[in-house]
Amino acid sequence: MTTRRDFLGLAAGAFAVAGLPGAVFAAMPGDRRLVVVLLRGAMDGLAAVPPIGDARYAEKRGKLALDPSSCIALDHGFALNPGLKVLLPYYQKGELLIVPATGNGYRSRSHFDAQDLMECGLVSKTRETDGWLNRVLALVQKGDKRQGLAVGGAVPLLLRGAVPVASWEPETARADDSDFLLGVVFLYQQDKLFGPAIEQGLKTKTFSNQVLGDDQPKDRGGFGPKAFAPLAAAAGKLIAAPDGPRIAALDMYGWDTHVAQGTEAGRLYENLSGLADGLDAMAQALGPAWKDTVVVAVTEFGRTVAVNGTGGTDHGTASMMFVMGGAVKGGHVQGDWPGLDRLEDDRDLRVATDSRSIIKGVLRDHLGIDANALAAKVFPDVPGLAPADRLIRT
Repeated sequence: MTTRRDFLGLAAGAFAVAGLPGAVFAAMPGDRRLVVVLLRGAMDGLAAVPPIGDARYAEKRGKLALDPSSCIALDHGFALNPGLKVLLPYYQKGELLIVPATGNGYRSRSHFDAQDLMECGLVSKTRETDGWLNRVLALVQKGDKRQGLAVGGAVPLLLRGAVPVASWEPETARADDSDFLLGVVFLYQQDKLFGPAIEQGLKTKTFSNQVLGDDQPKDRGGFGPKAFAPLAAAAGKLIAAPDGPRIAALDMYGWDTHVAQGTEAGRLYENLSGLADGLDAMAQALGPAWKDTVVVAVTEFGRTVAVNGTGGTDHGTASMMFVMGGAVKGGHVQGDWPGLDRLEDDRDLRVATDSRSIIKGVLRDHLGIDANALAAKVFPDVPGLAPADRLIRT
């Protein structure tokens, strides 16, 4: 039975979605897609892509040091955690780029503050009003045909702002009460505010049902390592649709590994495996559109180099980024490595690459956004930060 909460969610979501079908999304330059995956909880980059070639790796990591024989060797002394083995073919095909020792330009060990700053793209919360990806939409979207999509429920700060976006979350196992919904439509059809909003929400629901069909997840997803793959696959299908959105954002949780983090097994291994399965599922769902896609996976900060007293790691500084897609010029580890011989505050990996420089490079070379607009509009706190080069295939 449809509850008042369901109805309010439908009505609220309608204000953030475009009417589909009939009001198709405007195409990106070259019909290109961009997906941002927010890894919430602070991923341990030293575990995801361990620097096994660093002379002090085993010493500094202690019980969390991975056995080099269990890892998948990459270049420049780095290796892939065995939990990410599904991504190896993408690396070998040049469709996966790994950037170690990344940070977001601020110093905060608070998840809440750090995630907000990661999403708004600023170094201080005093001016936090919208997300950097919404500011991107303001530069590329033409007219009122919406290109942005939040996958998994609530629209994250990353996509909030002046430009309206679509939102989608998995169906629940509970069937809709169609008679109730039709009654609501009839009741509010003359209302100038709620009438159009409800109608647009129903059209969007129809669009997602048509695109996803029987493959639509039946739970709300987003939590637990196995929940990410069906969510990512659905996102891939939605942005692959000819009349679908072109820029999407989704979350993956569970990266706050204070306790029993593990190495070749355990909590972090399972989360890495879930991430890899999800990115692979998204690529498969995108089909031919994969060649025009870039996926950026970023987290709010890293974790301490040394193990803590409960077999985990605490909030740190630098982590890492994945840049993946058919449009990516990958197959290598990119960026400087600060080394483990001199740590930040004698506990954290130092930041060598500002993640916003990587994002700027993707936005400039993949979406065609002018460097001046990136400096003035998208990341105004760091106008002098140069976009990274050689990230995108020409």
